[in-house]
Amino acid sequence: MSEAKSKYPVNMTETPFPMRGDLAKREPKWVKEWQEKKIYQRIRKASKGRPKFILHDGPPYANGDIHIGHAVNKILKDIIIKTRQLDGFDAPYVPGWDCHGMPIEIQIEKQYGKSLPTADVLEKSRAYATEQVERQKKDFIRLGVLGEWDNPYLTMNFKTEADEIRALGAILEKGYVYRGLKPVNWCFDCGSALAEAEVEYQDKRDPAIDVGFPFAEHDKIAKAFGLGKLPTDKGYAVIWTTTPWTIPANQALNVHPEFTYALVQTVRNGEPLMLLLAQDLVEACLLRYGLEGQVIATAKGDVLSLLKFKHPFANADKGFDRYSPIYLGDYVTLDTGTGIVHSSPAYGVDDFTSCKAHGMKDDEIINPVMGDGVYASWLPFFGGMTIWEASKPICAKLEEVGSLFKLVMFDHSYMHCWRHKTPIIYRATSQWFARMDVTPKDGGPTLRETALAGVEATAFYPDWGKARLHGMIVNRPDWTLSRQRQWGVPMAFFIHKESGDLHPRTSELLEEVAKRVEHSGIEAWLTLNPKELLGADAEMYVKNKDTLDVWFDSGVTHRTVLRGSHAQELSYPADLYLEGSDQHRGWFHSSLLTGAMLDGRAPYNALLTHGFVVDGDGKKMSKSKGNVIAPQKVFDTLGADILRLWVASTDYSGELSISDEILKRVTEAYRRIRNTLRFLLANTSDFDLAKDAVPIADLLEIDRYAIASIAALQADVLQHYKVFEFHPVVSRLQMYCSEDLGGFYLDILKDRLYTAGVSSHARRSAQTAIWHITQALLPLMAPILSFTAEEAWAVFANKNAFTASDETIFTQTYYALPEVKDAAALLGKYAALRELRAEVTKQLEEVRIAGGIGSSLQAEVVIKASGDKFALLNGLGDDLKFVLITSQASVAQVASASEESIVVTPSAELKCERCWHYRADVGSHAEHSGICGRCVSNLFGGGEARRFA
Repeated sequence: MSEAKSKYPVNMTETPFPMRGDLAKREPKWVKEWQEKKIYQRIRKASKGRPKFILHDGPPYANGDIHIGHAVNKILKDIIIKTRQLDGFDAPYVPGWDCHGMPIEIQIEKQYGKSLPTADVLEKSRAYATEQVERQKKDFIRLGVLGEWDNPYLTMNFKTEADEIRALGAILEKGYVYRGLKPVNWCFDCGSALAEAEVEYQDKRDPAIDVGFPFAEHDKIAKAFGLGKLPTDKGYAVIWTTTPWTIPANQALNVHPEFTYALVQTVRNGEPLMLLLAQDLVEACLLRYGLEGQVIATAKGDVLSLLKFKHPFANADKGFDRYSPIYLGDYVTLDTGTGIVHSSPAYGVDDFTSCKAHGMKDDEIINPVMGDGVYASWLPFFGGMTIWEASKPICAKLEEVGSLFKLVMFDHSYMHCWRHKTPIIYRATSQWFARMDVTPKDGGPTLRETALAGVEATAFYPDWGKARLHGMIVNRPDWTLSRQRQWGVPMAFFIHKESGDLHPRTSELLEEVAKRVEHSGIEAWLTLNPKELLGADAEMYVKNKDTLDVWFDSGVTHRTVLRGSHAQELSYPADLYLEGSDQHRGWFHSSLLTGAMLDGRAPYNALLTHGFVVDGDGKKMSKSKGNVIAPQKVFDTLGADILRLWVASTDYSGELSISDEILKRVTEAYRRIRNTLRFLLANTSDFDLAKDAVPIADLLEIDRYAIASIAALQADVLQHYKVFEFHPVVSRLQMYCSEDLGGFYLDILKDRLYTAGVSSHARRSAQTAIWHITQALLPLMAPILSFTAEEAWAVFANKNAFTASDETIFTQTYYALPEVKDAAALLGKYAALRELRAEVTKQLEEVRIAGGIGSSLQAEVVIKASGDKFALLNGLGDDLKFVLITSQASVAQVASASEESIVVTPSAELKCERCWHYRADVGSHAEHSGICGRCVSNLFGGGEARRFA
């Protein structure tokens, strides 16, 4: 029967809000509209005077298209910004980009070769970064992220580069910066030192070798072990290493002062000899070497201090004719090897520290490995080889001189460059560092102490992040600030040609350089003639060629951006930094260190970390596996709101799983939410709050319950939003739409909305409730389903409200719902009713399956109940049938729970063609023969009276 031709129409109101979202096609139009209307600027205007909430954007690197991890990161930030905005804060969002550094230089080298003049490298790098920023920006905007897209922060902005040089000057002035020779993480492919955050670990196969260092001081060894004389002249202190390439640079041996060491008498190839080993490892070592022997004396490690041994190649070439003394070291262990460690101070942190502590000078450290991983030509036997290809010749030479006791291939976890995925080494180079443990000039706590205090003062989400960051700070070495690159902010120092000292006017000179950089960019340092600033001194000084670590670039944005380029929009300190869990050693870490040096505190009040994206089976994504899901594909096929809903519905504190199947489930959840919204919008389309609203106290009871229910939901959701928990919010919203509304309240409401008089109290009561529900629900879902909420707001808000909102929901705040005085009692009552209704529905379904009835309206129900249950049901009177969605319902009292029952019988009455209820009074009015008495009353009379439902 067509509603248009019906003599007895029901109130089927329409809405322009379509059932199908068609998000992939329609969202780009909204994106364009947001930009044309300058919606972000409208939000800022509406927020003026509110308290600020600052989420400082950790800058993605300006290189390549965004991936799903970028999408997760930006969507989480956008959700948080919007939740705070709707909560009454002024929450600006200034996106940023990290623009300097190695990856861009590599791209320029690929395109133009390695021999470009530095000026050309800088020009082309700046142009490339600009292009990449625009490329990524387009996709970030498409995700529905609102922000200062027309004025982002870029670490390559001239003023930002200049302020970074000023920040360097500030920490230099405070006494943190020094220059020294020190082993740093070094990548041969980068040709530069690496930050801790640029190092990852992968499995590597290397030769594990046991190497003998010949005895040199026989009498002193005998004395240390309490012997008058050694039984044989030939002997070796044996070490174990997985880095044969470090043997040519060996300069010492290490033993633990408290371990017991043994002199072992044995025979090899018919020749008697002595071995020096840790006593606890003698048996294992002899077994490994295929030898038999006996311990003839023992001594504690501390008495072996400074005993000298020959380098294994000492007799093979004069270039190795040196001694390796024993230095004591607490870092020596007994879990593998021999209990003796070989020490190459150029290639190990402990080695370097130990040798320096024993008086070794920088120019005495042997460092044959050049920046490209090739041994210097002056190194005997191995000069010109890469360290990796030299492993075999080194082992062969050790075998030749009789010092190789065992060689096996060994699989172990080893340091790799995160960019090139190639092995890296520790390599002693002259670098600029920030001291972790020096007392600054103002006499305050050390950088390590200040940073650790900053960790304590920071809130962490999730809370395990605190222990992770604390552990990284407490154990970290001095920060290597310098890099040997071109495309980076210069460490703009003038260094004395002879002494290596900084110019005495360095602080003043840095400011002069910063002024030039602020005008012309870092290129100003390249073209600067020292005479312009130094005058006659210029003859004795050279410009430092090092650039700053890119982690310093982003690490000082709390100064260069929050208090620099975007000081008007933002403020310091930031309320929140949010990044992936790898940033405890990256941006969180460098920001903490710079904040501690510059301001004596962390630049943030809270840190939030999210996990990495994996596929549906929990496997890491890779192109080779074919399991990569690109955000562009998702928003081009399903829509950005689906991607946003997936992010919000996933517990981001761990790994985030995504697959086509997972996205299919998310899409189904979205449809249920959208259908609920469509129902709410359709059934308020002819409702004017100013003219039609029913006072809260006069609403039907179930309508008052519905407002109390949305108020409880809102309180719960807002509490989760406050602590950045989004997956419980999505769960609650889904449950609310499908169960609380669709499965209960709206299900019951349909009869009243469709069949009551258009302007009746009963219908206007229902519309009043769903108007308040919609007014509350849209802002609650807007941070997550931003496009959908904006679309719905344009339909829901009347002309005046839409104009007052400046045509966007994001200028609004969470709705202050009207108070329902008996809210707690109503929530309790209807929770009990829903349980009873579920029991009745189960009985109805059984009868329907058996063929007794079609719909539930064909049934009549008699409930026998006792005690409170009877009182609850009986109290609803004739409205009980509306709650149960049956044509008739009655309740009879019984004495006990054991006598309770639910009896369902098919109705024998006629069906009303309008309301579809089966009633005795269908046809009782001759002129309206097809409809029931209540429909006649609702259409032509005073309307039926309802009290509860």
